[in-house]
Formats: sequence, C-alpha cells, structure tokens
Amino acid sequence: MDQFSSLVFEMSPYLLLGFLLAGLMHAFIPGKFFGSYLAGGRFRSVVNAALFGIPLPLCSCGVIPTAMSLRKEGASRGAVVSFLIATPQTGVDSIIATYGLMGLPFALVRPFAALCTALLGGFMATTFDGKEDVKESHQVANEQKDTHFWHRLIEALRYGFVDMMQDIGRWLVLGLLVAALITTCIPTEWFTVFQGNTWASMLLVLCVSIPMYVCATGSIPIAVALMLKGLTPGAALVLLMAGPACNLASILVVRKGLGWRSMVIYLASIIVGSVAFGCLIDFLQFHGMVDFTGQLIAKEACCMQEVSWVSWASTVLLALLLFHALVIDKIKKRRNHTINPSKNMKVYHIEGMNCNHCRMSAEKAILSVEGVTTATVCLETGEAHVEGTASDESIRKAVDAVGFKCTC
Repeated sequence: MDQFSSLVFEMSPYLLLGFLLAGLMHAFIPGKFFGSYLAGGRFRSVVNAALFGIPLPLCSCGVIPTAMSLRKEGASRGAVVSFLIATPQTGVDSIIATYGLMGLPFALVRPFAALCTALLGGFMATTFDGKEDVKESHQVANEQKDTHFWHRLIEALRYGFVDMMQDIGRWLVLGLLVAALITTCIPTEWFTVFQGNTWASMLLVLCVSIPMYVCATGSIPIAVALMLKGLTPGAALVLLMAGPACNLASILVVRKGLGWRSMVIYLASIIVGSVAFGCLIDFLQFHGMVDFTGQLIAKEACCMQEVSWVSWASTVLLALLLFHALVIDKIKKRRNHTINPSKNMKVYHIEGMNCNHCRMSAEKAILSVEGVTTATVCLETGEAHVEGTASDESIRKAVDAVGFKCTC
C-alpha cells in the first residue's frame, strides 16, 4: 500500500497538469488543422504526422478511428502509419508524468524515440507500400464549435477532466496497482537473471507488451517498478514504447484498414525502434554517460512526512475527478441516452468502441452519410440513435470505414 500511495502522490500533480494541457489542445486546435497537413507530399506528410501525433493525448485504441478518418480525408498511407506509431506512445500528459516519476532523461528520450520510430515506419510504408487507393476526400460533418473563449475553456476542462479520465482513468489506476504489486509481492531474486542483460530483458518485455493494452501514462509506474526489480532502463523504454503503441486489437484494425504490408511495416518499426533505443539507453547507462535510474522518485518516495500539501491536494482532486468521470458521469450518460426515442429514430449497435475518441469518430462517420439529420452515439451502451433517410447499408459502411462493426 505504501508503494501505491507513493506513486500516486508523486504522479498526481503532473497528471492534472497533463490532463489540463490535453483539454486545451483539444478545444483550441481544430481537427482540420491536422488533416490538412497529412495529404500533401510523400515524405513531408510523414514528418507532419509524426510531429502532430507526439503531443496528442490519444491511446492505442482511440488513435485507430482517428487515423482511419484521416485516411478517408486524403492522408497518405505513410502519414497514417507514422501517425499510428507516434501518437499512442506519448502525449502531453504522459510526457509530463514521465518527467515527474522518471526524471528528465526519460522525459526527453521518450518523445524523441517515438518521433524516430514513426518516421521509420512512415518512410518504409511510403517506399514499400505507397500505392494510394484513396483519391477522393470524404468530408466529415462540420464541427460546429462555439468560438467564444469561455465556451472553449469549459470544453477544454470537460474534455481533459471528464472525457480523458474516462478513457485512461481505469488503465492508469490498474497500472499503479500492478506497479505496487510488482514492487511489493515479487521477490527481487526473480529478476536477477535480467540485471545487466539487455537482450533478455527486452525479449521478455516485447513478448508481454506487444499484445496487451496499456496506455502511455499507465505504463509509467509499471516501467518504474520493473526497473526497481532489476530490469535495465532500456527494457523499461521498450515497455514505454511498444506497450502503448500497439495491441492485438489495433494490429487487426491496421491489417483491415491498410493491408498486410502496412501492418508488417507498422509492427516491425515499433519493434526495431524500441529495441534500438533501448540498446542505446543501456549503452549510455552502463558507460556512465547518462544516469537513467538516479532520478526515480519511487525509489525514495516512501516517507509520508515528505509529502507536500501540493501532492496531497492534487491527489484528493484527482481522486474526486476520477470518481466523477468513471462513475457519476457515466451513469448520467447512460440514463440520458435511453429516454424519449423518436418514432423515426433507428438504433444501431456498434462494436469495438473503447474510448470517447472512438465514440466521436463513429458519430462523425454516421453524420457524414448523406440523408442523416441527427446522430448520437453512446459509449456506455454501444448504441447509435440515428434520424434521417440514409439506408442501413450506407451507415454500416461509414462505421466500418473507421474500424468498427455496426449492426441494426
């Protein structure tokens, strides 16, 4: 329990700041800003996709429909692969949390490694799988956002402290619990074989991290716990890169949306990039050039008397916001979505949605169908309520195009 509370106290101020910045980016940077830079030029679009993707707070499930929507709007195949690799590995929230828990060296290396890995994958996809099969641009329903500053600020707070917390909150708590269990329950002797053994550590981490789902922020306490048990800093970076970058669900969707060749490039880039940077970090660590372990706050954050009032206040506020987002707001949404259905309304069931980005992507896809007048999608129930004259088949195709399955 001490390990869990120590991690929470240290991460909470940085998490709150990260969620706030993520909300501000969402509210004040229009979505079309990104899409307009991902279609022009074979290699320029790849670079733009990587640069835009790194600060965006999207997880490995939420990035899929966003990337598929960009593809529909004309983004190149290489740009989509680059975006898929860079975005889930980092985000403004996870970069700040990495600095708070693991120190400045990791906070700098993590986004740089994500950038290089994304460029590798995007350039390979452009070179070896660059045939463009999407020529026309499908205009997604226009976002009618109020331009008033205070309305956007409210939207930023809503997105950062409700929507984002719903998306990654449970995974963040799970990551903290797993880290505490690793630190408390697993004997250090179990990891003796990995001490100083870069390749054995990385092989273990790759086998575990690629198929599982873990968000960029939730992976941080797990990486710290494994390092404290003897895994090398390079192996920890492999977890921080490969874990958030992909999972079995995202691999299957990439195969469906971009084809076998792009899927292989996508996976190979993540594996090669994470291992290469992991080896580089261990080389720098073992030769005393950079210390990636000396600033681990979890190593020394055990004394409750050292906890500042800022950490206490941030932890209490974070707990209240998580409870509101994960319990109260979800109950409200479920109730509001099931009342007063119109007789002209059709109900569709959508499978595969895991976060609010998934919900928004599915909703935009339905609204883009000709004949649809209104459409609302509920993440909690997996239902879409649609009004208009559009056919069932056209709605199914629109939802399928962004990576989900739609049934009546």
